[in-house]
Amino acid sequence: MTRYRLAFAITGAVAMLFPVYWMVVTAISSSADMRGPGLHLWPTSVRWENLTDPLSKFPYGMWAVNSVFIAVVAVVLTVVINLMAGYAFAKLRFPGRNVLFILIISTLMVPVQVVMVPQFHLVVDFGLIGSDWGVIVPRLAEAFGLFMARQFMMAIPDELIEAAQCDGSSQWRIFRTVVLPLCRPLIAVLVIFTFMWRWNEFAWPLIVLKDPESYTLQVGLLFLKNQYGQDYGSLMAMSLLSMIPMIIVFALFQRHFVEGMARSGIK
Repeated sequence: MTRYRLAFAITGAVAMLFPVYWMVVTAISSSADMRGPGLHLWPTSVRWENLTDPLSKFPYGMWAVNSVFIAVVAVVLTVVINLMAGYAFAKLRFPGRNVLFILIISTLMVPVQVVMVPQFHLVVDFGLIGSDWGVIVPRLAEAFGLFMARQFMMAIPDELIEAAQCDGSSQWRIFRTVVLPLCRPLIAVLVIFTFMWRWNEFAWPLIVLKDPESYTLQVGLLFLKNQYGQDYGSLMAMSLLSMIPMIIVFALFQRHFVEGMARSGIK
């Protein structure tokens, strides 16, 4: 049985890693290799120009800086909001708590495209069109993150909070010194998911950002596609570079990821 499980795990790993391997092969292949007959698992000649040419002709570094700024700021603000709201819904008692929570969670069933028009009008009214904050602000409160935070904090014993209250601690101090230290797995999950959503976001930055120099990487890849046409090597090389920050974030927080998912009630 152990051998079958190992074989199944290896097969699954190969199936999931093969697209990444194919991206690497395509990124260093010439156009002749891509258009030639048959399936080539390795290029006949390595073409590093697929990587250097777009970097020298387009502001890829500036796009990367824009994406990092938007993703990092959004992660910090969104995680803080989700943690505070999750604590309020899990441990505080106030009228209409359950009804309000159900209404917030029900927004998960609303397609993102439905709210884009009112969000765009709000961004225009606040004068944020064309700025990074116009991309960040409308998505700061995530219902999914709030749900995960509430489910995780529901498992924290009430006796800890009651003991802190008996010592005269305020709710803010209880949240900061008692609850947050126990939420490291939850924070890891929220950081990974929020960074992934913001880093890969395409439609909303495309609507809000107007100046090519303010583009994010995902919008910039569309710009590269229009410029390079059928040059899949250059497009795949740039796409491969855009994956690196996501891999780094997951590698930093993956130790707590599984525990956070399990304790949040999502299995």
